[in-house]
Amino acid sequence: MNKREFLTDAVLFFPAAGLLEALALEAEGKELSADTTTGYDASLHWYGMGIDVNKCIGCNRCVEACKAENDVPDEPYYFRTWIERYTVRRDGKTTVECISTKPGPAKQVEAEDPSVVRTFFVPKLCNQCAHPPCVQVCPVGATFQTKDGVVLVDEKRCIGCRYCIQACPYGARYLNPHTKTADKCTFCYHRVTKGLQPACVEVCPTEARIFGDLNKLSDRLVRFQRANDISVLKPDLNTDPKVRYAKLDGEVR
Repeated sequence: MNKREFLTDAVLFFPAAGLLEALALEAEGKELSADTTTGYDASLHWYGMGIDVNKCIGCNRCVEACKAENDVPDEPYYFRTWIERYTVRRDGKTTVECISTKPGPAKQVEAEDPSVVRTFFVPKLCNQCAHPPCVQVCPVGATFQTKDGVVLVDEKRCIGCRYCIQACPYGARYLNPHTKTADKCTFCYHRVTKGLQPACVEVCPTEARIFGDLNKLSDRLVRFQRANDISVLKPDLNTDPKVRYAKLDGEVR
């Protein structure tokens, strides 16, 4: 029996054991940090992302860039970020479809279906919550929050118990079929700690995504928030998401 199998059994059969408490405390002391990047101080930043729904054209370039940059599994139902199309019909019904399971831009539907009033696209990803429920439920401290507000997963520590996947209210986590560990969006942490933009932001042709530092009043993301009517997903859960949407329709959940 290897270490991961042993820890998984411990979680399943002895959830209150002192072993798990000790592992969690050890993880806190050894949390991954961006301080290995010369000149970077995580405590000076608090990262977030803004999304202008009206600007998203459903081209899926962000999804493709994310998969390539972060080695996301090629299987069509694994994403760190994805695009949903909302279709509002004349009878008042709204349907939601993930358009990212097929590569390339989304096909327009209004011209083909007279019952459709309008459609719009909503990019989804890990909301990088300020109060992340996934961190709270991880029994071994594999899921943790950095000082700059990014929620990460320590692949070497994760035992694949799926507790964090179940706890995420945004459906933003999955179990990587190759590593058997939890995976999700990291805001391309390996890039932003070097002063670069996340891959999805860099390739967006309409600048629908804006990444920035919420600690800096002059930051473009902060100005984006001041200039728009901002919404977050599932505000009633009090997770305080740091992915903020402008012009978000009330149909979106």
